[in-house]
Amino acid sequence: MKNLHRGVSTSRRWIMLACVMLLIGSVSYGQHGEMWLEYSGGQGPGKGKTVVLISGDDEYRSEEGMPMLAKILSTHHGFDTKVLFAIDPEKKEIIPNYKSNIPGLHFLADADLVIMLMRFRELPDDQMKFIDDYVQSGKPIIGLRTSTHAFNYGKDNQSKYRKYHWMANEPGWEKGFGKKILGETWVAHHGHHAVEGTRAMIDGVSHSSKHPILRGVKDIWVASDVYTVNGLGEDAQVLMHGAVTHGMTADTPVNWEKALMPVAWIQTYTSDAGNTGKVFTSTMGASVDLESADLRKLVVNAAYWCLNMSHQITETTKVDYVGAYNPTMFGFDNWRRGMKVADFK
Repeated sequence: MKNLHRGVSTSRRWIMLACVMLLIGSVSYGQHGEMWLEYSGGQGPGKGKTVVLISGDDEYRSEEGMPMLAKILSTHHGFDTKVLFAIDPEKKEIIPNYKSNIPGLHFLADADLVIMLMRFRELPDDQMKFIDDYVQSGKPIIGLRTSTHAFNYGKDNQSKYRKYHWMANEPGWEKGFGKKILGETWVAHHGHHAVEGTRAMIDGVSHSSKHPILRGVKDIWVASDVYTVNGLGEDAQVLMHGAVTHGMTADTPVNWEKALMPVAWIQTYTSDAGNTGKVFTSTMGASVDLESADLRKLVVNAAYWCLNMSHQITETTKVDYVGAYNPTMFGFDNWRRGMKVADFK
């Protein structure tokens, strides 16, 4: 070491060291989670399985809800988890309405399950390829809230993945990813948005009430309003219907003048490659919705079901927060400015 630094001034050595540290920092930025989160699983039934959670919406604060769910899945259930975000490549910040960049989608190649809450993304083909490869493989998917309209391509965008567009008209992909894969695309607000909430109705679907996904789930009220669902596929099984509530608190009565709508269902999809995958979809899932312990339980139970682990779902699925969770109320343009991925570690 003395020979290495012979003739080099102290100041020059500090400059060289600083340059090395900058280089190391730039490498770790892309490889060790500074554009995504990674949580190693503890002990639990999910040990050895990987769940990728994709945040990418500009209204329902999935950048807050997905890390919280990932921590629960890793700490309490043993899954390795990775959380991806919409990242502004210049600012290196989480910008929820930056619609064309979600770093880390290559992790889908080794994922066992994807949980997504996305809205109107227009990702470049080199990123969409990983999503399409995952879908073509027939692996399971959990889609929350606006994932029914996860993708939106402009008229001039001739992407090879335009079939994913929420109103696509390609044969076999009519109404895009939402309709073909999750069961429904965007239709309308059935409840009065940001005025009326959702009360989940379990007892009204007796044919589904004993499904393992509902094990231990007793009471769900969320602030997000009920979405219109026009027509699910023949193999879809509705687990919960949603009733519109008159107000935005859990104690407000149901508005029985409005019909019930499906708010949670399961089905299968068949990819272009002929592979069949399991799907759980819920039109609930905003960050404030996930303050409902039973909604968190519903999602975690669905992860077990998607991974053919239903026999390990218990009545007391552990969904306690890991660390603090103080979600932001949903709304456009109200995300926390200056968010870095490291803020959610």
